Amino acid sequence: MTDTLPMVRGRLTPDRVLNDLTWLRVGGPADWLFQPADVADLQAFLRDLSPDIAVFPMGVGSNLIVRDGGLRAVVIRMGRGFNGITVDGQRVTAGVAALDAHVARKAAEAGVDLTFLRTIPGAIGGAVRMNAGCYGSYVADVFVSAKAVTRSGELITLTADDLQFQYRQTQLPEGWVIVEATFEGPAGDPEALAARMQDQLAKRDATQPTKDRTAGSTFRNPAGFSSTGKADDVHDLKAWKVIDDAGMRGARVGGAQMSEKHSNFMINTGGATAADLENLGEEVRKRVFENSGITLEWEIMRVGEFSDA
Repeated sequence: MTDTLPMVRGRLTPDRVLNDLTWLRVGGPADWLFQPADVADLQAFLRDLSPDIAVFPMGVGSNLIVRDGGLRAVVIRMGRGFNGITVDGQRVTAGVAALDAHVARKAAEAGVDLTFLRTIPGAIGGAVRMNAGCYGSYVADVFVSAKAVTRSGELITLTADDLQFQYRQTQLPEGWVIVEATFEGPAGDPEALAARMQDQLAKRDATQPTKDRTAGSTFRNPAGFSSTGKADDVHDLKAWKVIDDAGMRGARVGGAQMSEKHSNFMINTGGATAADLENLGEEVRKRVFENSGITLEWEIMRVGEFSDA
């Protein structure tokens, strides 16, 4: 297969096991892992790559289960050349690999309120792709545009209309790779914004298993209900509440467990396989449906092939 892949300036690694690249630390090998040197390197690679070879853009793996059989694809993972953050007035432009928390902090220092990003795990590419949000704010609320490389290697600008933001999802054609995004946030006092982020972090650490191996929320809140973080927030249709009601807080399969601290967080307690995690999630979905008639939808993305073992 080596001679079918284009020459690159970045790094191209065959049969790369992906478990160390995901927050849950599970996953089999990808056929190839490509770490482009820059946008031009990515463009040339996608342009010259056979259309028969699948492409999977991967961020920091914060919201991802790679199955134990791995991925029959070229996994594209952007690193240092794609993590810049610039601020111009109220507009903040961030590379796809910039961490959400870093973008929130840099924006706050410049008096731009993107504080909701501070507690969202992962990088900007995933945040845009999943329309990430918390405290009642979403990426869609502050999104201006994004740049992406198409499967044919063309660099294009995407608008909100192109992405069709919905609750925890967007529309992006197969194999297209976002490389940067621009946001516009309201003005705020840098000290006040910093204080708000500290408060958000304290709340998060008090209620979520931040010291454990997790991938953030496992399931979407039913019917698109968001966590507003406000005092009058209702909890009757939150994923954690219906999981609790079904008796699944703390439930285990192998090395996988639904957190005792927050039952919508799945933990690798050590030695879990991707199958353990996915099987536990499916058991939770089954029990919740039996108990309440609600079908939970995965928020964690699951990709790749099941292991034969």
